[in-house]
Amino acid sequence: MKNKTSFPPREGEAQPSRCPDNSAFKQQRLPAWKPQLTIASVLSSFFLTGAFCLTVGVCLVLSANSVREIQIDYSDKCSDCSRFRENSSNWNKECHCSVNFTLKEAILGDVFMYYGLQNFFQNHRRYVKSRSDAQLLGRNVNIQRSYCAPFSTYKNGTPMAPCGAIANSMFNDTIDLFYSQNSSVIQVPLLKTGNSWWTDKNVKFRNPESYNLSSAFAGTARPPYWQKPVYLLDEEDERNNGFVNDDFIVWMRVSAFATFRNLYRRVQRVRHFAEGLPTGNYTFRISYNFPVSRFKGRKHVILSTVVWSGGSNPFLGIAYLVSGTAATLTGFVITGIHLKLRKKKTYFQRQ
Repeated sequence: MKNKTSFPPREGEAQPSRCPDNSAFKQQRLPAWKPQLTIASVLSSFFLTGAFCLTVGVCLVLSANSVREIQIDYSDKCSDCSRFRENSSNWNKECHCSVNFTLKEAILGDVFMYYGLQNFFQNHRRYVKSRSDAQLLGRNVNIQRSYCAPFSTYKNGTPMAPCGAIANSMFNDTIDLFYSQNSSVIQVPLLKTGNSWWTDKNVKFRNPESYNLSSAFAGTARPPYWQKPVYLLDEEDERNNGFVNDDFIVWMRVSAFATFRNLYRRVQRVRHFAEGLPTGNYTFRISYNFPVSRFKGRKHVILSTVVWSGGSNPFLGIAYLVSGTAATLTGFVITGIHLKLRKKKTYFQRQ
């Protein structure tokens, strides 16, 4: 086979053109809409955007400030139980503590109870990946190989259900609320179901198919830090057990920040609490199980209402206010520049 050798064109020969074809598409002659940026349109867009953002920001901030919220830190008041939990030999023993507080103004409407953790980092890459979605969907509870390691199996080969670092570190303090009226003490009814997202409860989490949960999780063991197996998380409601337990589902949605809160309970509006929480003396009775002293963390209980924009979080409103202020200031700067240039133009035309 002979090699083809390219030679430069001879003198007088025309070189091939590298220009695009003379078509409407390649020469960009197709009809198109091109906005005409006049000073009126630019300034009106900046001022309208600024007015819109400022209006929305003020509404969001006022809405967030109207939320009634009470936050109680029980880390120090339950310090005895915290030291008790530092000893690993006490894992199967109970420790209780109480925190008293007074409501001087009634909290009307729907009241939500949250637990808050401080200095607990859930955004580590290995921690976020330490779960098995196939197991949580009920496809295979006897998971052996996954991202759950080292919380996947015990030394004897027994698989954990649920596996992973997220499930193993689940918040497991039990918090009850009591109301003191005259000489009687009334327990505030709290709802423990209906606190998770519908998509999580009905799509992302499923129990294995079996005639009962104990047989469905046969051959597995609870995570090391749990006090009871997954099919006994709620002994009062059989439908709130296994992977569809609301407390478990809420915990499995990890937070992006080291300080966060998760929904724990909702106050049931019946009898004395039909309108919300009345004024008076209250007591949190806590079964202390979740230690935080090793990572220098703190724990809170939050009672809060919600409004149309959500809970007490002014971040979105402040973001709108900052954006609206920036857009408005930019509009004034452009107006000043335009007036200055127009004045110079008029001066030179007169010359």
